[in-house]
Amino acid sequence: MTAPLVETVPVASAPWLSPRLRRGLVLPLLLLITWEASSHLRLVDPRFLPPLEAIAITGWEEIWSGDLFLHLGASLARNLTGFAIGSVLGIAFGLLLGLSPLAARIAGPSFHAAKQIAVLAWIPIISVWFGFAETAKVVFVAVAAFVPVALNTIEGVASAPKALVEVSDVLTFSRRQRIRRVYLPSALPSILTGIHLGLIYAWLATVAAEYFMTVGPGIGGLIIAGRERFQMELVMLGVVILGAVGFLLNHIATLIEARLLRWRA
Repeated sequence: MTAPLVETVPVASAPWLSPRLRRGLVLPLLLLITWEASSHLRLVDPRFLPPLEAIAITGWEEIWSGDLFLHLGASLARNLTGFAIGSVLGIAFGLLLGLSPLAARIAGPSFHAAKQIAVLAWIPIISVWFGFAETAKVVFVAVAAFVPVALNTIEGVASAPKALVEVSDVLTFSRRQRIRRVYLPSALPSILTGIHLGLIYAWLATVAAEYFMTVGPGIGGLIIAGRERFQMELVMLGVVILGAVGFLLNHIATLIEARLLRWRA
């Protein structure tokens, strides 16, 4: 009697276990080992750099109480909302400036001047215009996502091959057909790059909004609460969550971008 055949999946086929990802995890693991050793050997005061198990215990307590999901859900909600608004407006604005020479002459100089302003410099203005509540945080995240998306959309439209544009003229394409069949396919790689960058900037802006604006639910608020109580386990837990979520968002965006652009391979 023969044993039944069991279908196995090669480890390398799993994207999260790819050689590139495994190499990227080497340095973080070494840093965690150094962190743990430094805390236990008293090379660093544990009150300032608590051991990993203390952070894990704090994390479990936050999960058990439900506070961690509350803070993480609030951060992701305002992040994704602001990112979606900023991306849609960025693509629309980028297409307008890329396709309309008149709009580029009128609004282009102002946009290129405004993009040089540090994102954090918008916080006082947004706070005056929209207050300090949730709306202001979402607007700030949207501004952070808007700039890279709009900029890459403009560059993508400008990179459309002249040969294709001339062919569309010969075939007497309407403006809508020219946008749908020439400009958008040519600009898609650049637009996706802008969206990818916008997602990263939006997450950074989410943390900044929670930290510098009114304290409320969110990972930034969790870190502030730990700082005020001098509970470094809570502060470091927030920092670890910020890094993990940022890594996951970047990884998901990379996979989606690769899938949408697989026709280029």
